[in-house]
Amino acid sequence: MAWTVTAESTFESAPVKGSRFTATVAPAKTAAEALMVVADLRLRFPRANHHCWAFALADGTTRSSDDGEPSGSAGRPILARIEGRSACDVVVVVTRWFGGTKLGIGGLVRAYGGCAGQGLDTATPVVLEVRTLVTLVYGYADTGAVESVLSELGAEDERTTYGADVERVVRIAPEAVVQLQQRIIEVTAGRASAELPHASSSPGT
Repeated sequence: MAWTVTAESTFESAPVKGSRFTATVAPAKTAAEALMVVADLRLRFPRANHHCWAFALADGTTRSSDDGEPSGSAGRPILARIEGRSACDVVVVVTRWFGGTKLGIGGLVRAYGGCAGQGLDTATPVVLEVRTLVTLVYGYADTGAVESVLSELGAEDERTTYGADVERVVRIAPEAVVQLQQRIIEVTAGRASAELPHASSSPGT
């Protein structure tokens, strides 16, 4: 089951040959938000040698960085821990203070991946509830009838555009999509449409 976090948390692992490693786990719904977390940590810990990071978003976007460590020794292991734990809309930054002894590629993979995994394990998870986005198009005269159906089925507003007709995108549980489509057609006598662009994830209650 997919999950995310809603607040930043920090975990410090045991030193590895004198090097300190801390994992910062923070929410990030966009690449820009994730990179802002990295930039903030660089300002907060300017004497750290490396800020290696990875993020995974609900839309499937992923990125990672070794931040000067040997290629593939830090960012990918961090991303592997995120994906292995089914976390999304989350960024993990593992900050390293060099202790004077090189760890080698294998040692770095274990250190960065291990710290990231422990950071994720100690974060407070929020389960993501999969919701399907449905686009409704209807006339202004049918607004009341549509509102009634949406309330009845527990649909949540995503966005609304007003033009010649109303174009309204709502989020609803996947199992209620067919019923929504049927009810919208019924209450508007076929004047309205309900189409599925794609699915999304949102924190469950």
